[in-house]
Formats: sequence, structure tokens, C-alpha cells
Amino acid sequence: MTPARTDPAAPLRGTAVGMLTAALAVAAHGTAGGVLPDGAITAQLAVLAVTLGAVAATVRAADRAAVLWALLGSGQLLAHALLATADHAHAPNPMASGATMLVAHVLAVTVGAALIAGGARFCAAMSRAVRAVAASGGRLPAAATSVLVGSTDQPLHSALFLAASVSHRGPPVGAIA
Repeated sequence: MTPARTDPAAPLRGTAVGMLTAALAVAAHGTAGGVLPDGAITAQLAVLAVTLGAVAATVRAADRAAVLWALLGSGQLLAHALLATADHAHAPNPMASGATMLVAHVLAVTVGAALIAGGARFCAAMSRAVRAVAASGGRLPAAATSVLVGSTDQPLHSALFLAASVSHRGPPVGAIA
């Protein structure tokens, strides 16, 4: 029986979902006229972000964009509820409306899900390439050798500066080195 294959990108995906949940919620809320959270709301947003990150890291189908969109969308909805239920006020902005905030949150979810799904695909492609090279027994090319010149016809600038900065009242420069 072969052991179950674990997704190596799952912890990265969980971290990205958790961090983007809080960051995008605050950013989308701020672009629509909301103010930055503080105190207990920040702690509650952190708990929400860690919870959604853990779900994204453990759910098997979380590498698909639709599942990521659902996770980030629920995170935005819950984060907005946290920001709205607390002692939270919006800055006086005539352009800020419910529709603007909804568009900002939906845009944040869509961009975040696309970035995480693209990152997961890139990680999978890189893993396949590394496994293919490792399985074929191919050796990596040798590092280019560099040639060091032992002596030149001109002294180093550092030696000239040292000779110019040393007082002539002591031993010669050659005796120090």
C-alpha cells in the first residue's frame, strides 16, 4: 500500500489564505471609507485569519480557484461582519457606499483567489521539474571556475591608501603587515 501523498503547497496556501483574509478585508474596508481596526477587533481578525488558513491548509480541494474563492469570500464576509459589529465608524466620505464596499470586497476575493491558485500551480510545476531532474539522475552543471590573479604590475588601492595614511615616524609599512 502506498502512503497518501501530501500536498507540499498546502501550508503555503493556508498561510496565504489566512494572511490575505485579514489584509484584504482591512484594505477593501479602508478603500470604501472604513477606518483601521484596533484593539479587540484586530485580535478577532487574527483568529479568523488563522482559522481560515488552517481550513485552507487541510481541505483537500483547496487548490482549486472556486474553493479558494469560497474560503476568501467567507473570510471577507466574516471580517466585514466583525468590522461592522464592533464600535466601528466609517470616515465621512460621500463616495463611500454599500455598493462600493461590496465591489471592493469582491475584487479583493477574486484577485486573492487568482493569486493563490496561480502560486499553487507554479509550485506544482516547479516541483514536477525538480522531481524529473532528480529522477533522471541528471547532474547539475559544474560551477564556473574563476581565475584569481596573484600579482599585478600595479599595487592595490588599499595598499596605496595604507601607505599614505601611516605616519612616517613609526616602522615602515612593510614591517606592519
